[in-house]
Amino acid sequence: MTTTADTAPVSQPFQAEVAELLHLMVHSVYSETDIFLRELISNGSDACDKLRYEAIAHPELIADGEPPKIHIVPDKTANTLRVVDTGIGMDRQELIDNLGTIARSGTKSFLSRLTEAKDGAGLIGQFGVGFYSAFMVAERIEVFSRRAGADEVWAWSSSGGAGFEIAPAGEEDAKRVARGTEIVLHLKPDAKKYLETYEIERIVGAYSDNIQFPIELVAEEGEPRQINSASALWQRSKSELTAEDYAKAYKSIANAFDEPAMTLHYRAEGRYSYAVLLFAPSAKPFDLFEPQRKGRVKLYVRRVFITDDADLLPAYLRFIRGVVDSEDLPLNISREMLQNNPQLAQIRKAVTTRVVSELETLGDKDPENFAKIWEAFGPVIKEGLYEDFERREKLLALSRFTTTSGANRSLKQYLADAKPNQTEVYFLVGDSIERLKSNPKLESAAARGIEVLLLTDPVDAFWTSAPLDFEGKPLKSLSQGDIDFGLIPLLDDNKEEVKPEADEASIIAVIKATLGERVSDVRASQRLTSSASCLVAGSHGPDRELERLLARQNRGGGTKPILEINLRHPLVAAISGEGADGADLSLLLFEQAQILDGELPEDPAAFAGRLNRLVLLGVAKGGG
Repeated sequence: MTTTADTAPVSQPFQAEVAELLHLMVHSVYSETDIFLRELISNGSDACDKLRYEAIAHPELIADGEPPKIHIVPDKTANTLRVVDTGIGMDRQELIDNLGTIARSGTKSFLSRLTEAKDGAGLIGQFGVGFYSAFMVAERIEVFSRRAGADEVWAWSSSGGAGFEIAPAGEEDAKRVARGTEIVLHLKPDAKKYLETYEIERIVGAYSDNIQFPIELVAEEGEPRQINSASALWQRSKSELTAEDYAKAYKSIANAFDEPAMTLHYRAEGRYSYAVLLFAPSAKPFDLFEPQRKGRVKLYVRRVFITDDADLLPAYLRFIRGVVDSEDLPLNISREMLQNNPQLAQIRKAVTTRVVSELETLGDKDPENFAKIWEAFGPVIKEGLYEDFERREKLLALSRFTTTSGANRSLKQYLADAKPNQTEVYFLVGDSIERLKSNPKLESAAARGIEVLLLTDPVDAFWTSAPLDFEGKPLKSLSQGDIDFGLIPLLDDNKEEVKPEADEASIIAVIKATLGERVSDVRASQRLTSSASCLVAGSHGPDRELERLLARQNRGGGTKPILEINLRHPLVAAISGEGADGADLSLLLFEQAQILDGELPEDPAAFAGRLNRLVLLGVAKGGG
């Protein structure tokens, strides 16, 4: 029941984030002001989609026979531009919720990026707050809306300041809105070009031609005429379409401004029939690393939009945009049914396999476009190496790596250049390429010309923890377990490895006694050629980098590292069985290995004092 309090005109403040966003829009310096119309049309299309979907269960919502469509009405006399849809409409509370708040995570981060961006058009569309972009061209906006099946029409208005006003619509306005939403933009003086029909047609042609509902331009001098194709492009044959058609469809479907780096369009026939039109962007969407890791592929059933929340692709392919249109699913499929429907499960599996294969093919046949995808989404795709056992081999094949031999290297290239007798694919995980390149654990591999993958994305520490192999060769960390390069000759055939003269057993005994519980073991190293020491993980348990990541989140088990020492190094050989020098040198070997791994010594002051004593001792001996 509607109460007097509900119908009384009220002023309400905007949510703080909306107020900040509106300030950016009102004082916008963005060059792409055209996006406001694209965004309003997109919102109108969503409203028409929702009406069509709700009418499946409640056909009385469209009993008036008025089909869902969008009207654009320029009025030069009144200096207004109206964007009208005959979609689902909004009631009072929906107007407040949809136009007064931004109910999603990441808002503050988005606003920070929008403030810093020279041109925020792409960000606005990606984040889904496009309605507010209308304040770039309007000094005041009025919204009149009638929820399908409701009697009341509500009026919302704002000048882009601190708040908005909401009230029942006047009689004349209410008569105009039989169902859906009418947005009236009172244009700024410098935005009058948007009243020209050719300008409106240009924008619709560029951004909204593939909106499925008719977009009609109601010019002052004539009857309404449709200015978009309003076709489900994914249902058309590939032979009918051009690269420009696909680019327009991508920008319309994905609310994007970049060009697609990959387009996948096909129809599946057989047990299940469905059409697929998918795109890989060439630039990162704003929401790529949101915790929910939600995809944005839209599910249609016989051209009726159902949801963009069907998880049609796994999380590691969440950057893919586009449409899957099924001929077999029921139109009234619920959210619960989406999770458990066997047909949809088969579609998910088939489409995922096709996308992964297409990415692999693109990497082989079009390295330039694939490089754009990998640069933007490589860390996301690598999540699949950890999560998708079934497709792990293919994901490894399409992955690209920076190695000690160069950038954008595939594992096929790695194996083609492998050394004789090399039985493993070697990698090292860390936080920067520069630090990895100077890591002492590379020394023995470098002396033999063995290529090593240098992995610096946070996800690398996780996927490499799984037992992996590529074309029969296991992947092996240089910072975990035993390493044996004995069968691979040195690059310098004339350079023989110097046999250590130091007493291995006594030196290790001194170091173990000094370090105690700081390490799980001390042993002679096969990794080192010129450095004195390094820390490695045992064969079982997490690798060194994963251990550090878990420790930062207070999730680490506190596994003790193994200290490996180079018995040929003078610092190691100088450790004797007795005296404080042996203890100081032992601690120095451990602490410098920590520093080389990017860690701080447990007691920096003690480390500095110890280092000073040893330096002064060396100076004194040199002077003596």
